[in-house]
Amino acid sequence: MRRPHPLVPGPGQESVWDYPRPPRVERVRERVTIRLGGELIADTASAMRVLETSHPPVYYLPIADFVDGALMDAAGSSFCEFKGAARYLDVHGGGSVAPGAAWNYPSPAPGYDALKDRVAVYAGPMDECTVGGEIVTPQPGGFYGGWVTSSVVGPFKGGPGSLGW
Repeated sequence: MRRPHPLVPGPGQESVWDYPRPPRVERVRERVTIRLGGELIADTASAMRVLETSHPPVYYLPIADFVDGALMDAAGSSFCEFKGAARYLDVHGGGSVAPGAAWNYPSPAPGYDALKDRVAVYAGPMDECTVGGEIVTPQPGGFYGGWVTSSVVGPFKGGPGSLGW
């Protein structure tokens, strides 16, 4: 499979094709929120994002910035060649449950220590996820958890035909 043609970023935008591999972790300056079941379940000014070639950013919020009871252990796990072993979490809010819609790295691999005690959430099952007040769009496909905002351009891995990127 050949690499797609990256879109040219406009003013104030980033191309996901300029992101590194292995991924980079960086602090987010904007406020990040998550709503589920009509309730605000997370609100933070202390998020981190992971930037990896061809992927929109994945946002990691401090576990402490979720309301009590919003995150519950779920079945399943996975392994990232860079970040290490992940566990999955069910997300609860306003009487709604999104099974396995969040994950974290309890003991992240060296170089990814900033992700300890932080959780990433799939935007699709949530009512709304925002970055700096902008409602995000979930990364295409069902496997990756990136959040697409107007500040990033693709094309993004995850959609049909992108498996070999």
